[in-house]
Amino acid sequence: MTTQPDTSTGNGTGTSGAGDPSPGTDALFATSPAPSWGPPAPTLPSEPVRPAAAPGAGEPARPFLHRAWRGRPEDPRWARPAFLALLLATTVLYLYGLSASGYANSFYSAAVQAGSQSWKAFFFGSLDSANAITVDKPPASLWPMALSVRIFGLSSWAILVPEVLMGVATVGVLYAALRRRFGPAAGLIAGAVLALTPVAALMFRFNNPDAMLALLMTVTVYCVIRGLEDGRTKWLVWAGVAVGFAFLAKTLQAFLILPPLAVLYAVCAPVSLRKRFAQIGLSAGAMVVAGGWWVAIVELWPASSRPYIGGSQNNSFLELTFGYNGLGRINGDETGSVGGGGGGGGTGQWGETGWNRMFNSEIGSQISWLLPAALILLVAGLVLTRKANRTDLTRGSFLAWGGALLMTALVFSYMAGIFHQYYTVALAPYIAAVVGMGATVLWEERGKVWASLTLAGAATASAAWGYVLLDRTSDYLPWLKWLVLVGGLTGALGLIFVTRLGRRLALAAAALSFAAAIAGPTAYTLSTVNTGHSGSIVTAGPSGASTMGGPGGGGGGMRGGFPGGGQNQQNGDGAQNGQQGGGTGGPPTGGTGGFPGQNQQGNGNTQGNGGTRGGNQQGGMPGGGPGEGGMGGGGGAGGLLNGANVGSAAKALLSKNAGDYTWAAAAIGSQNSASYQLATGKPVMAIGGFNGTDPSPTLAQFKKYVTDGKIHYFISGGGMGGGGGASSSASSRISSWVTANFKKVTVGSATFYDLTQPTSSS
Repeated sequence: MTTQPDTSTGNGTGTSGAGDPSPGTDALFATSPAPSWGPPAPTLPSEPVRPAAAPGAGEPARPFLHRAWRGRPEDPRWARPAFLALLLATTVLYLYGLSASGYANSFYSAAVQAGSQSWKAFFFGSLDSANAITVDKPPASLWPMALSVRIFGLSSWAILVPEVLMGVATVGVLYAALRRRFGPAAGLIAGAVLALTPVAALMFRFNNPDAMLALLMTVTVYCVIRGLEDGRTKWLVWAGVAVGFAFLAKTLQAFLILPPLAVLYAVCAPVSLRKRFAQIGLSAGAMVVAGGWWVAIVELWPASSRPYIGGSQNNSFLELTFGYNGLGRINGDETGSVGGGGGGGGTGQWGETGWNRMFNSEIGSQISWLLPAALILLVAGLVLTRKANRTDLTRGSFLAWGGALLMTALVFSYMAGIFHQYYTVALAPYIAAVVGMGATVLWEERGKVWASLTLAGAATASAAWGYVLLDRTSDYLPWLKWLVLVGGLTGALGLIFVTRLGRRLALAAAALSFAAAIAGPTAYTLSTVNTGHSGSIVTAGPSGASTMGGPGGGGGGMRGGFPGGGQNQQNGDGAQNGQQGGGTGGPPTGGTGGFPGQNQQGNGNTQGNGGTRGGNQQGGMPGGGPGEGGMGGGGGAGGLLNGANVGSAAKALLSKNAGDYTWAAAAIGSQNSASYQLATGKPVMAIGGFNGTDPSPTLAQFKKYVTDGKIHYFISGGGMGGGGGASSSASSRISSWVTANFKKVTVGSATFYDLTQPTSSS
């Protein structure tokens, strides 16, 4: 080891003082303080380590800008500029072509718009400013976007820039977590890996709750590791606060990493056992307060004066939390959803489950590029620190990030309920952290044969797996897979003999291995940011990079992965990029292996503030016909996953005299209603919530709204509609009652019913 003892206050990691020359190879990857698995390395007389001078102790305080650029005095001179460059590059990458996605997921954008118009809608996460029904998640992820829209007005950038900032912040927190113990090089490696993970580039430019969740989970692990440094209670409390707010972003998914982190702290924290358990209890209390205050208010608020809790069947947030968004995601028993999947390696509506789920054709290209290397490096890090003290922070860091990775991946691999490819963004910070830590620690130990061989093995695994993933889209940059394979194997060969190479060749071998490992995900990330994405289900990478089977399908399906459904990808020229498909084993009445009788049509879908256009995949149920707003009759799959194409005539119709009504219109399904609400800026009631299956409103309630003159139009189609079951029949009965009793109005290909004009027969 060439690491020098840390003479700072325990917060630094470099081996150079403020006035030291540029570090060499060893200083680049040095960790601090000296690892406990070996004796402390001697201080080299040629590079003395000097403690940072306090202001007033012989050196004047440095100006703020100088400190911001230079960073900590104990860090190498290149560390802070490199970190700032990483943040700048991530920001530019994620902002590039951001408006091409328009309103992205119009389901959440409508709630953001509502929250910008009504503080009550802001608090509850209502889909419309008249507060008919909420989204099927807590509202924390909506709050930054709603505040942005309040300040800057409704636009694609106002909605999505807060998500970009969350992505940049996640990279920053990850760097800070690794720099403290493993040095700035580890932080830079981890930050680059995270930023260039395809699913991260997708979700940090999209308005789903996963961006906030990933940020807060990274903050949680950071706080736990800070607590492991010196046992200070405040870091456990802050970890609890982070998890609590993460719960308000995506409910129980925030709790996945709690078991490994709690066990880790209980065993390894540098305080007495009694104090450890007391601190964990305080952390749990902070978590309950941070996440429970909103839940308590909602549950105690009279149901008659608040919006219906979307996604629940009994208007209860607790039911939503532990049912549809909780255990239902694990066992597939999700009342009100479109169905669950199969466990134990089976194939269900949401794809195959099993130990290899993160590597299969549905998920692999989103997240798994460096997952084999991360697993290898995790094992190596734990082997290296096997004889360390109980409180060793290096081992604790591997256990924290590695435990979060394994726990989350295990649950994702076997959950039989609703599962989408983009959920895997939660794994991205953990994979990046393990890669950054493992690479730097093994590099320091490269003089040992097993360490150099392990580094070479990780490089080989990354190159080989990158080749496999790139080969799955053989028409996309066909030369790249060979470059990745040859470059990775060449770099791995150099790492085997790294001790026999000179300094420059050693660095070249390491750089070549890293470049080959990230070449594939970088290409997929660039493809992702170069394409707009919209709808409820989106995937990263080029067309055909990810497929998911569905009912009636044999593993085919639209890129985007809803059963037989489709992803709407937008770009400036209006080209349709979603790959047509579906399983080939559909029922006799099926179209392409999706829902029976499904039609797929590419409409020029104008979404967003700038009129960005793209192909909108829409499907229908039997008896439905194409049109704005989905299918006719009782609704269909059209409008369930993607918003409708709202023409100017339809917009003008709904906007006329809209101020005289509480809701300008009502539509089955949230995506359908959201499209019209975003187009007109007026509240549109979402009957039945996201799927159209929530029992809200009932037919009796809807009739009263109509009698009281609160709703002007009913928009035909959208949602699952009469998809079966007692709860879903509410929207079917409403649709049937409206079509039988009110005047039909056709505008272009869209069908409306004027609820102020009953037919003569009624």
